[in-house]
Amino acid sequence: MLVDRRSLLALVAAGSAAGLLPRGARAAEDGPRAERFIGSPDAKTVVGEYFSLTCTHCAAFAQQTMPKIKSELIDTGKVRWVFHDFPLDQVALTAAMVARYLPVDRYEPFVNALFASQDRWAFARGVNSNDELAKMAALAGMSRATFDKAVADTDLRNWILQQQDADQKKWNVDSTPSFVVDGKKYAGEMSFEAFRKLLPAT
Repeated sequence: MLVDRRSLLALVAAGSAAGLLPRGARAAEDGPRAERFIGSPDAKTVVGEYFSLTCTHCAAFAQQTMPKIKSELIDTGKVRWVFHDFPLDQVALTAAMVARYLPVDRYEPFVNALFASQDRWAFARGVNSNDELAKMAALAGMSRATFDKAVADTDLRNWILQQQDADQKKWNVDSTPSFVVDGKKYAGEMSFEAFRKLLPAT
């Protein structure tokens, strides 16, 4: 559980760092339906990630491959990374709704923390996933009242499902994680080296 603890500590730090937005986050669009992305808005290459928060392959990609993608491709201004919800079950849908109720600067750290602790909130026997999500959301600075509002937001729920359906039809997304790189879809968890080959030469 050491990874979980570190992730949660990072999440708390992100939640308390007032005014520190990740590169590319737009405070003016800080709403549940606002695009969630990291990287420069002017990056030449745009990558869309289609993920489910209860997908173990998505979690592995987030923990093993994404850190190098961030340091070498996103933080250097080469790639803008756009997050797309593609929930595979009700638990993932609820988690996606909660994540979108956080300010944009806390979205990515929260998603990473959820991936790092899937076995605690999504798959553990005898636990209430909503209660576990509420605890993690509280660490990110979300009140219980806001959490309850998030999970009860049927308009947001329907919007996520509509977006998922549109993405499935447009890109033929049928598994997670899937990636759309400059208009072409690729599927499956992969190493940094494999992912780097998908990008145009820079």
